[in-house]
Amino acid sequence: MEEWVGYKWHEYITRQAMGEFPEHAACLKDEARCLGILFRALGGDPALSLVTAEPRHFRLRRRFLHRLAGTHRKFELAWRDEQNLRLPERLALFPSKALNRDLYLWLTALAASPDPGDSDWLTSNQARVQAVLVGWPGLERVYQRLVSHTLQWRPHPDDLPPEEASREVAIRQALIHPGSVDQLPGASNDPWPVMLWLYPALNQGQAAGPIVGDDNTQSGPGGLAKKRKRRQAERVEAFDRDQGLMIFRLESLFSWTEFIPVDRAGDDTEEEDAEAVTDDMDMISVSNDRRETSSAIKFDLDLPSEENDDLRLGPGIHLPEWDWRRQSYREKFCCLQPMLARNAAPAELPDALRRPARRLQRQFSALKPLKQWQRRQMDGEELDLDACVEREVQHRRGRGVIDPKLFRRCQQSQRDLACLVLADISLSTDTYINNHQRVIDIARDGLQLLSEALQASRDPFALFAFSSRRRDHVRFHHIKGFDEAYTGVIRGRIQALEPGYYTRMGAAIRQATRLLQARQEHQKILLLLTDGKPNDLDLYEGRYGVEDTRMAVQEAHKAGLTPFCVTIDDEASEYLPYVFGSNNFVVIRDPTQLPLQLPKLYMNLTR
Repeated sequence: MEEWVGYKWHEYITRQAMGEFPEHAACLKDEARCLGILFRALGGDPALSLVTAEPRHFRLRRRFLHRLAGTHRKFELAWRDEQNLRLPERLALFPSKALNRDLYLWLTALAASPDPGDSDWLTSNQARVQAVLVGWPGLERVYQRLVSHTLQWRPHPDDLPPEEASREVAIRQALIHPGSVDQLPGASNDPWPVMLWLYPALNQGQAAGPIVGDDNTQSGPGGLAKKRKRRQAERVEAFDRDQGLMIFRLESLFSWTEFIPVDRAGDDTEEEDAEAVTDDMDMISVSNDRRETSSAIKFDLDLPSEENDDLRLGPGIHLPEWDWRRQSYREKFCCLQPMLARNAAPAELPDALRRPARRLQRQFSALKPLKQWQRRQMDGEELDLDACVEREVQHRRGRGVIDPKLFRRCQQSQRDLACLVLADISLSTDTYINNHQRVIDIARDGLQLLSEALQASRDPFALFAFSSRRRDHVRFHHIKGFDEAYTGVIRGRIQALEPGYYTRMGAAIRQATRLLQARQEHQKILLLLTDGKPNDLDLYEGRYGVEDTRMAVQEAHKAGLTPFCVTIDDEASEYLPYVFGSNNFVVIRDPTQLPLQLPKLYMNLTR
């Protein structure tokens, strides 16, 4: 009974202290699709991802009820950096769900406005607001409603000490009349959060007044700059592999867990990336005598030995990589290693695929080259009887001009195109989509059915697969070249594909572009099969990987190729329009339909 009363008391006090309206809350997960479209429609950077904002620490003058409930220490605020647009996970500030949704829309429009430059937090937000209201006058009424409700939520200046009151008056003036305040008065603590404005990214911020706080606080506009996240810390002894199993008894419940220390690899990793990793950690463990050798080989153990790995074809190919931060290429930055399956035995088509394969063969056989007779030619294999009869008739009638074209020639119609299929076989394809099939199983079936169809149409095609382990080991599996016949050997190579490693997509696309450029056909199609975003162990993640892949796709377009992406990633619509273009990709919602949809997509591309 005491526990129940305490819980209800805590729930009541917290609800009263928060001053929110949970029954009218708007959630980012429900609005994300609409907000993403709006952000890009208003001119926002299409490479940014929409993600949840992290709570920020504030040192506010809290009321007694806030201190009693332990609230108003952290706030989720909107901000953006070079990779993400971050919005609060949930908004329930206003007594209307429509108003909370409008706040999401307003913050998105504000983030899409151009960066005003090197101005401080106060003036830059006023400039952004003015730019949005001038560029999109329809949002002015929305902004005025939000300002009206925001002023009711904020503390009144009469309830604050003089210094804080003058600062609050300045913020209110800047909200009501954007551009009218040039400087934010200083105070001993942080100002109440301005929910209608953007805040600096967690790794940047300009000073606009002193901050009172501990050593973990950096200078910034009153809680706006980075405040290093407080984390729990523990000191652990050196890891002993003989003491990895821990068993304890909780009343009558037994449980156990295995302690596995994993170190992040340090090579090819910049300091800001390591710092981002620590931001995601709630507990940091420190040991005095961890040996360097154990961490150095930790991530190299995922490579098989030379005798158990696939065959390496040559010493490797060095390729450039695009660095969007520098806006330049890193020449010979990646090493692409062509690979060939070592123990792939010739195989027949699986029984489950034979019936759909026969149906596809009948459909695609209509596309194969046909013999066509060209009539009335100056020379050819045979006489054109119709032309000869007409010539004789004209001769007997005494016509002066007689057509000399009396032959017919047989010409074989050709589909002047070549296709290279590039399949992603990274470790993510090892995921099960049902009780019986993994993503890699579906990809194998799709490659085999597409190959059977292309064999029937006699279109030149090649098959390759790729994965990677950092920039110095991009694995490029040779399955079928353009000059190889599709036989049981090729089927065996397809069936021998196994998932592993990561997805350095840009290097694989560049190598596929080189192979297609060597072909003489007029139409060249690069068909990419994947199940996720570009990523790797080193810097190749987030926007870096997306930008490099986008640049590789643009290089393929400039080379006269037609790149097209087929994916089963549910989140692909967030980044593929930016990478491939709005009409050059398709998302297969049901992965089990990929084998049958792939030949249809190819037929539509080449029609």
